[in-house]
Amino acid sequence: MATFRRPQYGILIRRLKEPRRFIQVLAGPRQSGKTTIAEQILGSLKSPARFASADEPALKGTSWIEREWEAARLAIQKSPSSGGILVLDEIQKIPGWSETVKRLWDADSRSKVRLKIVLLGSSPLLIEKGLTESLAGRFESIPVTHWSFSEMQEAFGWNLDQYLYYGGYPGSAMLIHDRERWAQYILQSLIETTIARDILLMTRVDKPALLRQLFHLGCSYSGQIVSYQKLVGQLQDAGNTTTLAHYLELLQGAGMLAGLQKYAGRVLRRKGSSPKLVVLNTAFLSAQGALSLAEAKRQPDLWGRVVESAVGAHLINSSTGTPVRVFYWRESSDEVDFVLQKGASLMAIEVRSGRTREGLSGLTRFSQLHKPKQKLLVGADGISVKEFLSSPAMSWVT
Repeated sequence: MATFRRPQYGILIRRLKEPRRFIQVLAGPRQSGKTTIAEQILGSLKSPARFASADEPALKGTSWIEREWEAARLAIQKSPSSGGILVLDEIQKIPGWSETVKRLWDADSRSKVRLKIVLLGSSPLLIEKGLTESLAGRFESIPVTHWSFSEMQEAFGWNLDQYLYYGGYPGSAMLIHDRERWAQYILQSLIETTIARDILLMTRVDKPALLRQLFHLGCSYSGQIVSYQKLVGQLQDAGNTTTLAHYLELLQGAGMLAGLQKYAGRVLRRKGSSPKLVVLNTAFLSAQGALSLAEAKRQPDLWGRVVESAVGAHLINSSTGTPVRVFYWRESSDEVDFVLQKGASLMAIEVRSGRTREGLSGLTRFSQLHKPKQKLLVGADGISVKEFLSSPAMSWVT
């Protein structure tokens, strides 16, 4: 594990070695490896480097950014090298961060200061807002998502069942032999910390208890299409469907729970559809249950939901930052688990996971209506789940 490097490491180090300057932005959920990637980069390059984090108890303002930036500038002046690197971690926690970064970046550009900037953040929605409002044309993004099966297998030697059940959190790998301890780590250190510090602390949420309820209920429905009206009926003080849709967007932005929209060929119909709920890391699903890995595998419907959720999470995570979009499709009783769209190209994916609904009439009907270029069956007589999870969404579409 000490020498394992995520693909984002190679992308970032190539960009930092290029002569042209762009602000490099790594955003993604907690414990996905952003800080480790930055530390590996700083350990590999000979340029003067400075790392600073806003994820500390003391309240920081934009003056903190200015102090760190100036310290990095001074390091360049004292070194004979051709430039330097400044990494600012958890940047979204500084109010007004993007305006300050823009001002300092533009000043360096005018003065030809060869300081390269890397920003890290665990709240992608807030990071994106700051980038688009203030830093247009000055940055490049490198999405950092949950770890894939291939990465967990390479780093920790996990088999497929372990990945399906325990999900893609590298920090939990050493705890899986103590199921209760592992579950508490996921529930307290990851789920609660993400909700409390990356959503509630950073974003206006009028009903925090409702957001937590929505996440836990959404996990129980992962892999299923659920109407907003049904969710309203099962949640206390749910308000209206607009509130739930907004909270679901916040949960997806934090890398927790996604609500896939229906593919319909028309954007307005997509936005008005019932979402298909998918946890973005199957650890969320397993940690909230009481069953061990062996016990979960003995329940076909439950294990089928785990498999389908893992496939959905893999598609959503691996398509982040690419031209690929992920949907589901349903008309009457016909359903397709996942639909990938890249430009005008469509791909229909059906997961044979052991759940009750195992017919293929949905693929047939979808093909008649929308003429996908490819149809793919995952599991059973189709491509194995292991092989499917070993390649990103982009590779299947192309």
